[in-house]
Amino acid sequence: MLQKTFVKSKGAYKVKFTVKAEGAKTVELLGLNDDWETPVLLSKKKDGSFSAEIALPKDSKHEFKYRVNETDWMNEEEADVQVPNEFGSTNSVLKLY
Repeated sequence: MLQKTFVKSKGAYKVKFTVKAEGAKTVELLGLNDDWETPVLLSKKKDGSFSAEIALPKDSKHEFKYRVNETDWMNEEEADVQVPNEFGSTNSVLKLY
């Protein structure tokens, strides 16, 4: 699940990423700001979901994926769009316009 909130005073978006991945020990977010090397670790919540809040610049677009248990890739169903990637699958896209 994605929640986008524009913070006018900062001129940026606060984006909350929430993932339900049954049986997962870890969930990481990769690809924001075109950074596929430095994962953002999502925090595990009491209900078993994982989440993180990240500030991102307005008028930007980000391709991303979740990595579950350091091996399994997962897309965001609520992303603005899915686009093909070079590995024969798709990436989720977040548009902040």
